Amino acid sequence: MEVTYRYANASRVGSNSKQTDMSFAPDLSRPPTFFVGELKDKRRFREAMSSLHDVVISDMRFMPKNREEYQRWLAGEEERMLAEFVSRSGKVKADLDAVSAELTDMNRQAGEILAPYYKAQDTYFNYLYKNDMDAWFVLDPVITIHPDQVFFECFSEDESSYGKLSCQYDVFANVSEQAYGTTNIDYSTKLYNEFQKIRDYRTTLLKIDPEGFNIQTSGAAAYDEKKIDLPESWVRGFLQVSSAMTLPMVTLRLQPMDIHNLCLQLKRKKERVGPRSMRFELTPGKPVQVVMEPWGDVIRFDRSIYQGDSERSIRVWGRRRLLILERLLPVADHFDVHLMDDGLPSFYVANMGPLTFTLGLSGWSANDWSQAGNFDLLAPRETVDQLTSQRVYQALEETHQESATSLATRLQLDLSTVKSALAQYSQLGLVLYDMTANVYRLRSLYNAPINLDEIRFNNEREKKAANFVAAKLVTINKAESDQQGQELIGTVMDNAHEYHVALSIDNDQRLVKGECQCHFWHQNKLRQGPCEHMLALRLTVSQERLA
Repeated sequence: MEVTYRYANASRVGSNSKQTDMSFAPDLSRPPTFFVGELKDKRRFREAMSSLHDVVISDMRFMPKNREEYQRWLAGEEERMLAEFVSRSGKVKADLDAVSAELTDMNRQAGEILAPYYKAQDTYFNYLYKNDMDAWFVLDPVITIHPDQVFFECFSEDESSYGKLSCQYDVFANVSEQAYGTTNIDYSTKLYNEFQKIRDYRTTLLKIDPEGFNIQTSGAAAYDEKKIDLPESWVRGFLQVSSAMTLPMVTLRLQPMDIHNLCLQLKRKKERVGPRSMRFELTPGKPVQVVMEPWGDVIRFDRSIYQGDSERSIRVWGRRRLLILERLLPVADHFDVHLMDDGLPSFYVANMGPLTFTLGLSGWSANDWSQAGNFDLLAPRETVDQLTSQRVYQALEETHQESATSLATRLQLDLSTVKSALAQYSQLGLVLYDMTANVYRLRSLYNAPINLDEIRFNNEREKKAANFVAAKLVTINKAESDQQGQELIGTVMDNAHEYHVALSIDNDQRLVKGECQCHFWHQNKLRQGPCEHMLALRLTVSQERLA
């Protein structure tokens, strides 16, 4: 998907002994969105923005060693060894020795000549990777201005970590200008060093530049235009994060010292073998315990008592990404940890008064958000007609943020219907679920209208499920509801083979348990989302109930 960003100028930070001005240039191809406010909680904002930068540059993918120099040496040695082997024929030995010596000397001279080039090349790319990520990234962060807060969103380079910084208006001493909406901002990583200059004794002004919208069309040449091919994985990752946030989770409250102990353990030891997991042992009414594998070290959090109703044991991988939270430890009041199940995503929310920093981690580092679990398929999927969906979305447009319960009451609609409608818009990138405030927010990832036909099916399984339903290959054997939710049992005919399917759906229309006989389910269970047969059964029941 090709997207064009238009900026009137570059983002910049200016500072002197008395004042720091942070001016972000918004994307002019979107509706006018701007904000001007004076920072009050400067220290926490500085540390939170720095942690957001740490998310952007995070890359846990395996980086192989540069073996170019070894390959060049090996190529030279092969010539020498070949010459030695052939030299056994006495007549040509002298000639081969002379040629080999000449070739060795030529390789040595070439190595001496090219050595500065290869060294400069490696140094350049290492510098870009560490200091100028704009050379590696083409995607600008997303910023949204709402009536109650301003929040930034970004992804890591490997797309396995999601960062969100929410700033309530209590962070600002006063807000002089604002216009609600979502925009991309020209946010160069060079600004990171300027953020480090923010101090309590300096007046600091945060400005999403409103002047950019007053430039005349004739001055278009002054715009900084970026035409990029927006990767589907980036868009897909945002949609998966929003969907995953709506799923049932186990919530813990940890102290900053607890997170510090986890980070300290990770920095002191380096695992050589698996499993490289972090196992949360949760017993109601007792302190939370974390077992660091493979060492078996137990870290006990005496001040953090598990408030759940049942005993749980949950393993989390990709734990070294928690080091992103280190800068927040001195300024955080506490951390709320949201866990799903073994190998599934987790969320770590740093509460800093009017500031909230959310770190969302995929199941493990190599499994990025765009391919992780298809959590949009686990979200509420009750069939909602287009008119009702538009009513829900238009009602949310009026307030920009509102809970599903409030919308259902205001529109006099069933709660499950409202949640399903919001889930549909969430999968289109138009709505975001805020797990910290338990509200849905308007947030458009796109700066241009999208073709709904192109994104009708988010993956191949959903398309297959729709085909099964259209061909009437689904049979419902049982569809019962009780206080716990709904139980569905049926069969799906796929390539002349009948698959038996059983589903459990809670009262929020979320798939919480499922079984099938297909290979996909036996291999992945629900870690990669439901199979096409589960989706087909659920879609059929939903359509029959609507009829």
